[in-house]
Parts: sequence; structure tokens; C-alpha cells
Amino acid sequence: MSRLIMGPFNRVEGDLEVQLEAADGRIAGAWVNSPLYRGFEQILLNKKPEDALIYAPRVCGICSVSQSVAAAHALADAYGAETPPNGVHAVNLIHANENLVDHLTHFYLFFMPDFAREDYARRPWHGEVEQRFRAVRGSAAAEFLQARAAFMHLMGLLAGKWPHSLAIQPGGCTRAVTPRERLHLGNIVAGFRRFLENRVFGAPLDEIAGLDGIPALRDWQDAHAPAHSDFARFLSLADDTDLAALGRASDRFMSYGSYRGPDGATHFVRGVWHAGERHALDIAGITEDVSHSWMAGDTEAPARGLTLPDPEREGAYTWCKAPRLHGEVVEVGALARQVVDGQPLIRELVAESGGNVRNRVIARLLETARVTLAMAGWIDALRPGEPFHTPPAPQAEGEGVGLTEAARGSLGHWLQVEGGRIRNYQIISPTTWNFSPRDERGTPGALEQALTGTPIDGEAKQPVAVQHIVRSFDPCMVCTVH
Repeated sequence: MSRLIMGPFNRVEGDLEVQLEAADGRIAGAWVNSPLYRGFEQILLNKKPEDALIYAPRVCGICSVSQSVAAAHALADAYGAETPPNGVHAVNLIHANENLVDHLTHFYLFFMPDFAREDYARRPWHGEVEQRFRAVRGSAAAEFLQARAAFMHLMGLLAGKWPHSLAIQPGGCTRAVTPRERLHLGNIVAGFRRFLENRVFGAPLDEIAGLDGIPALRDWQDAHAPAHSDFARFLSLADDTDLAALGRASDRFMSYGSYRGPDGATHFVRGVWHAGERHALDIAGITEDVSHSWMAGDTEAPARGLTLPDPEREGAYTWCKAPRLHGEVVEVGALARQVVDGQPLIRELVAESGGNVRNRVIARLLETARVTLAMAGWIDALRPGEPFHTPPAPQAEGEGVGLTEAARGSLGHWLQVEGGRIRNYQIISPTTWNFSPRDERGTPGALEQALTGTPIDGEAKQPVAVQHIVRSFDPCMVCTVH
């Protein structure tokens, strides 16, 4: 038995350390450490409830809109706020803008550069891949960053700035748009769609979103050489490096549902997927276990939870809590959203090989196509001249829960108000779910499970297979311990 400590990881938001035990050329056990503690939940105590809209987005500069949406939903729930249709669509557009930027930032700047590493220097495709995807200097990064900057003009128009906008409020969006601005929004999304169709997929978005199973994906791949598009190149690389055999966890997937409609239903449905079936999500079954965390207290529902450091806690090895759903480990993210929603290709991929590195990346790209198409519909549904925001009356007492989906998965805010002040505020972010430690039963978290059994070269100090698995979850470590 040998031990290996990996960290800090480059091209990961925040600090991450992974301790591995290897035996017979495979990982026998993994312990994931989030070494950064920040304390946002303590900062919010005794503040005015509306202050959560200022503080919570600063948990993270990458997914600040998701934090804003969750905070606004929690306040709206506590205050009984209602949102006009224009506000619903505007918030969805702002949120989708951030989520899609996150998906492609992960693909182009975090994940694909690993194929340009020296580990793959002997592969026949390495030269072309290095030229295209090498970190910072590859041609793909420059093209993507230009497209990203143009797409983010939508954020500027609707949210005023990014990150940490205050445009998203309980009751809608404070920024109304004119008919001319609605046309401009449509042009921004159309320009982003051209980038996706020309460079990312090399195919119409409807064609990608309509892939309805593994045979359809294979037919599409056979009809498009790797050099045809970045998606085709990824599929080729995934086959050659057997990414479908890496990073399988519990195969229990959860989604809070994302992008609410005026009727309260979500564009991607809420639920849990396990053993080939979708089940209703009971959020009352969510708890946070701290048995292996440097945190005080016991296992609690988040509405009653605490965030109090206990750096001397026996048996602890991370600041991250261990969220569980009815005591079970769940995986969250784009793969979870798409399998819960019922996208047929993702359902077949999960049935064939479970949650793995390849399937997580495919799900992100497929979701990018689906959400871009939805954005055009939300823009068409805007009605300039009608309300975008209905301010609620603040309440001195109340409780609220704000659930949404960040790019990386399920994000929840739990709020208690007493005497017009925040009595308790708890946040469970996506990376907290995926990078959680062991619980009181000794069950490893999703990433710890995904790493176990991975074949590794005993001589490698930074095994590339481990890099692929960690990055496939797209961790945002600064969100993990607030």
C-alpha cells in the first residue's frame, strides 16, 4: 500500500487536496480535503434579511448569479413574493448566461488542456490537440474568450454587471427592457449560437439537442471526423483514452430543477434518478453530516444547521460538510440534471456506463445546446412595458428555502428570520455535495467513490486519470466551505 497526496490542483477554482492510497496499480481509497474556510454563513447572522442579496453572491465570483437566484428565492419564499412573467424570464436569461459561460469555460480552459499534457505525447493526435487546446496558448482559448465576451453583453444589459449584481431580487428583476433592447438580446444569443454551431459542434443546435440515444451519437460521430468540431474531437479523445471507464460514483443523481416558468414549474424537472427510475425529491430528507469535518455539532437538517469551526475534531480531514439525501450520497451537476429531466441520450449513456468522465462532459455540452435554444424562447416571451419586478413586503418573522441549479449542480439556501434579522442561514453548494467527505457510517462522498478503483501509474506524481476525474466534476472549491 502506497500513499500519494495531490494538490494544489491547477485550473481549479480554489484550493483542493486529495489523498490517495494505492495498491496493485489502483486507487484503494481517496480522501478529499477542502482546506479553505471562509465563514459566510456566520457573517450573515443578525443582518437584515435583504443583506443576503449582497453577501451571498460574494461566496463565489464564478457562480455569483446562482447564489443571487438562490438567495432571492429564499427571501421570496419567506416573504410570499410573487414574480411577474417578465421577471421570471429575465432572471432565467441572466442565470443561463452565467451557467453556459461556466460550462464552456470548464470545457475549453479547464478540462481539454489536460489532453495537451506530456502524458499523451506519444498519441498520434497529440500535436493537433496541443495546438488547439494547450492551456492559454491554444487556438481554442482565444476563440472561446472572444465569444464569451460577446455573450456576456447580455449580462451587462440585464444585470448591470458581473459578478455580484443586485438586479435579481425577490419578486423578479429590477432591470426592465425596451423593445429595442429585446432585439439586442436576441442578437447576442444568436451570435453565441453561431459560435456553438460553427466551432463547438459544427452542427445545428437542434441536431445536437435532438440526439436521442447511443446509436444516434455513434452515427453522428461516424459522420464527423475529429477535426470537424471540438465536440467531435472530444468524442474521439474520450474513446481513445477510455474516459467512460473513469470516475463512476454512486449513480444516484439529484436535481432541484432549474429555470422556473411563470407557473412555478422548472424547465429542467426536479427529482432523483436511481436504478433506472426517476423519483420525487423530498428536500426534507437533506441533512449535513459533520462527523469527518472540522465543524462543531451533529448531523442536522440545513434549516437547523450550524457553521461553527472545530479544527480539533477527532477523525476530521476537511472543512467540507457531508450532505446526504435520506442518508445516501448523491451526485449533482449537468449529468444529474439531464438524466433526471429525461434527455434520452443521457439516459442511455447512464444506463450503459453510469456517471463517468465522458458522460459528465457530454451532458454539459448537450445542456449548453438545449439551454441556448431555450434562451431564444425566453427573449421572445418578454413583454416590454409590463412589470419585471413586484417588490414584496418584508416580514419580521419567517422561513424560506431557495433552490436552484448552478452550472455545477444543486444549490440550496435555507433562511430563518426572527425579529427582522437573520437568525440562521445555511448554504449547500454543488461542490459540497460532490466533494463531501465520509459520513458517520464511513461512506465516502461522490468524488471519493469516483476515484476509488482508478488505475494509476505508481511513478506518476500527478496521475492524469485522477486529473480527468476531478475535473469532470468541475469543482468550485471556494463555494464548498462558505
